[in-house]
Amino acid sequence: MALHFTSEQRLDDGILERAFILGEIPGTLWTPASAAPVPLVLMAHNNGLPKSDPRLIARARHTAAAGYAVATIDAVGCGDRPRSAADEQVRAELRRAMRADEPVDEIFESLVGPLVEHAVPEWRTTLDALLELPEIGGPVGYSGWTALGIRLAVLEPRIAAVGFFAGGFVPRAQREQAPQVTVPLLFLLQWDDEGNPRQRALDLFDAFAAKEKTLHANLGGHLGTPWFELQDGARFFGRHLK
Repeated sequence: MALHFTSEQRLDDGILERAFILGEIPGTLWTPASAAPVPLVLMAHNNGLPKSDPRLIARARHTAAAGYAVATIDAVGCGDRPRSAADEQVRAELRRAMRADEPVDEIFESLVGPLVEHAVPEWRTTLDALLELPEIGGPVGYSGWTALGIRLAVLEPRIAAVGFFAGGFVPRAQREQAPQVTVPLLFLLQWDDEGNPRQRALDLFDAFAAKEKTLHANLGGHLGTPWFELQDGARFFGRHLK
């Protein structure tokens, strides 16, 4: 399957931003001004957010400026890609349950579990295509959505280091796979995340089998991750990808 660039622009900081399409998979690739092949960071947003989310773009540009190629895609059911009627029904039930302050674990399970299963093959197909580009030399890192990242880290031997955001529901299947994650790992936790139980995140961190794993916990809610964590993330990837 061939990757086709559909647009490109050179940003003020010298980063080249290019939209691409790979079959039915839409994505964006950011590359630094360096002419040499650079390592790649796959940057996944939480389920449902578009690849055009401003926070993701800011993370991507900062990481690219540190000397990495950065890629993101809209997987099945995410961003502007069509969702099935069943998927929309589950999302509506989730919104209703949250408004009524009812338990939502099983609803999340029925929503996020299939999203992960559908997204992983598309991310691996994207990785295959990106590593054929002359400006990308590997190795590969992953940053973002924890549930997807666990599954990718277990299945994809080309991923050498991972950075996870503790926010977002992690299905049972991925919690059970956590002991199989052995690559170096940086885990970001918002201590007061209103939608994600702190103890569940701490238990997940404890389950990872990586010999090098670091937990950064910061005060604040779900969207309060401090900007300096981007700098720490770049240093983390610098130790393992360069």
